[in-house]
Amino acid sequence: MAQDSLNNTESAALDLEAYFERIGCGALGQASQNGTLAPTLDTLKAIHRGHTSTIAFENLSSFFHRPVSLALVDLQQKLIYDQRGGYCFEQNLLLRSVLVALGFQVTNLAARVRWNLPEGTVTPRSHMLLKVDIDEASYLADVGFGGLTMTEPLALVPDRSQSTSHEPYRLTLDGQTYCLKAQLNQVWKPLYCFDLQAQQRCDYEVSNWYVSTHPQSLFVNALIAARPGDGCRSALLNNQLTTRHLDGRSEQRLLTTATELYDVLSDEFGLRVPETLDLKQALERFVAS
Repeated sequence: MAQDSLNNTESAALDLEAYFERIGCGALGQASQNGTLAPTLDTLKAIHRGHTSTIAFENLSSFFHRPVSLALVDLQQKLIYDQRGGYCFEQNLLLRSVLVALGFQVTNLAARVRWNLPEGTVTPRSHMLLKVDIDEASYLADVGFGGLTMTEPLALVPDRSQSTSHEPYRLTLDGQTYCLKAQLNQVWKPLYCFDLQAQQRCDYEVSNWYVSTHPQSLFVNALIAARPGDGCRSALLNNQLTTRHLDGRSEQRLLTTATELYDVLSDEFGLRVPETLDLKQALERFVAS
């Protein structure tokens, strides 16, 4: 039986229609309202594509020392109504609530990040992902891995290259541990490793508290945003915007004013930036560091 202990009374407050409008899948929202949206692979793919292309990965809250809540009511307010984004716990908990409401069988997983780290480095289980079971097959869903977030779900099958609208991905299996890799410039790069042990909300709460508040956390010390586009990926690290095209070309732009930073967050990443966030002060932090 699929683990579903996070499906609590909060799910009754989920606004599916608003979510589907937010990710540009209004027709799916209408079907869900009519009870005709089946929990199929095609439905999962459409939701995954719409979510990743619309709701950006970003850490504005933790960078500006604001609390990051994982309560569904707060996730819905932030990512849907306020037109913000979030990182893995926020993104995948919202996605999970949507999938469970539609009748999908979902298991909550955690991963150890391996991206850009020396081989053999041991990291905590600081990343959230989902296993979705459909018709006796299992799929990996993850809408919150920053600049290399997969744009489509992957079959949970090792040693097979799987194409997406962006990079190819591949899973390897060593004992009970899977490793997700992406192919970049013909080289397979490890992103994270995980097993199939189900996770509870308290597991995510502990990890979320660390990444959003610890003085040495990357999310506290650097401003990050990312979103896949048509044939490219855009990524912001502090005041440097990078656009990486799927053909290997890369463009970089240094943002030197608060207005430029605001426009990029708004136009490039589709974020409604709160007026209470002092972007000028953020630029001063980048220069000082």
